[in-house]
Formats: sequence, C-alpha cells, structure tokens
Amino acid sequence: MLFRYLLLFVLSVPIGIGYLWMFISTFAVRTHGLMPVDAQGDFGGLTLENWAFLQDPQLWKALWNTCLLAGGMTALTVLISSMAGYALSRIEFRFRRQLLSMTLLLHAFPSVTLLIAIYFVLKGLSASPLLGPWIGYNTMGGVILVSVAMQLPLGVWLMKGFFDNLSWDVERSALLDGCTRIQVFWRVALPMVGPGVAALAVLSFITGWGSFLIPYTFMMDQGSATLATYLMQSMTDTAPARYGTLAAIGLFQTLPILGFFLFAQKYLMNIYSGGTKGMA
Repeated sequence: MLFRYLLLFVLSVPIGIGYLWMFISTFAVRTHGLMPVDAQGDFGGLTLENWAFLQDPQLWKALWNTCLLAGGMTALTVLISSMAGYALSRIEFRFRRQLLSMTLLLHAFPSVTLLIAIYFVLKGLSASPLLGPWIGYNTMGGVILVSVAMQLPLGVWLMKGFFDNLSWDVERSALLDGCTRIQVFWRVALPMVGPGVAALAVLSFITGWGSFLIPYTFMMDQGSATLATYLMQSMTDTAPARYGTLAAIGLFQTLPILGFFLFAQKYLMNIYSGGTKGMA
C-alpha cells in the first residue's frame, strides 16, 4: 500500500509543479523555474499587470460563449446519452448489436478527419430559413450540435454500462405497479445511475469548456470566440509571447472547471460503491 501511494505521489509531482508554475507566473514579470524574478534577475518582480486582460470586453463575451457551449453540450449529451444508453441496455430491437458496433466505430474517428464533411452539413443547414439562424454555419447552435455529436458515442457507451449493472427487480416492481417505461426511466433507473450521470456531465463539461478546434473552425466572428480561441488570439506572430499573461488566461479558464469538479465530486465518489446509489 505504501508503494502505491509513493508511486502516485511521484507521478503527480510533475503535474503539481506545472500548476504551481502557472500560478506563480500569473503574478510575476518573469520566472526562473518556480522563482519569480524582476528585470535584473533578482527575486521579486511581482505584478498584477498579467491580469489586465480582465478589462477586455472581448474576454467576457468569450466567457459567455464558453458557458453556452459547455452548458449546452453537457445538458444535451447527458440527456441523449442517458436515453440511448437505457434503450440499448433494456430494450431488445432489430439491429441493436449493429447500432452498438457503429456507435463504437464512430468514436474511433478523430474530429479533425470530419471537419470538411461537417462544414458541408452546417452550410446545408444554413440554407434553411428555419434552422439556419440557429444551428447553421457560424452559429453557436451549430458548434454545440457538432460537439454533442462528437461526444455521444462515448456518452452512450458509458451510460449503457451503468444501466447494465442495474438489477431488473426494481424496474419490474415499478412496471407491475403501473409505471410506463418512460416513468421507470425517469423515476427509477436514472436516479440509480446518478454517479454515471455525474461522470458524464464532468467529462462533457471539461470537453466543451476547453474545446478549440470546432469553435475555431466553424465560428468566424471575433465576437463569437470562446476562451480557448481567445487564448490563441493572444499569441501573435509579430510580438513576443507574454507567458505571464498566457498563464493568467489559462488559470482564469481553469478555475470554473475546478469548481464544477468539486461540486460533482461527491457524486463521482459513489461510483466506487457500485454505481447503484442515488443522487442523495
């Protein structure tokens, strides 16, 4: 047991040092390793200048767009994955096995290989007067739609695994008491896989919050930037990189993820109880 903890500590040290350097760099002119130094190389050089980006109106637009993307992606992914995972776990229908295989195969494709095909799909949706303004090209709805589609294969398989571990006894009792299949899903099965819902929500939120490739590719307006694309725009080819400012923006982007994880942590810990405890 002592060896396991020691190994875990050794593997965690580089990650901890990286976060510590990022935190120190946000309040320093420059650093030598983990030591903040001034322009002469002496210890000191502490400053709040790296946080001047908080006065940029574009930052708060990017924050709002990131919240929309991460929140919308999390809500839709959890809803669709839960319903699809329950159906694939509990209901027998034609081509069920083939659908499972295709779902797993879709997860094997990296998003970069589908960018051109996704572009034509979104451009086609843009031509629709009804759907175009909402989920077409260069819209937040379109980016959320694509992001959810990319996340669904993993989400469906994750939720199916949790539903597979549930006993049929409780569901049969609910059906005998007069509940419909939909009522059994919402009132019985879904609360019992609360840890799985929490795990999928955390994964989806982190993916949406840090998403760069899809928003950068399919949203061209500067006012539609997310925090990830805003960070990229802070680095230019004509000026030297200000690592203190980049570290401050990175820390600013990381804080909501830490808060969301801490909020969902107690639900995630229930996974180790077998995945059958409720959300309470």
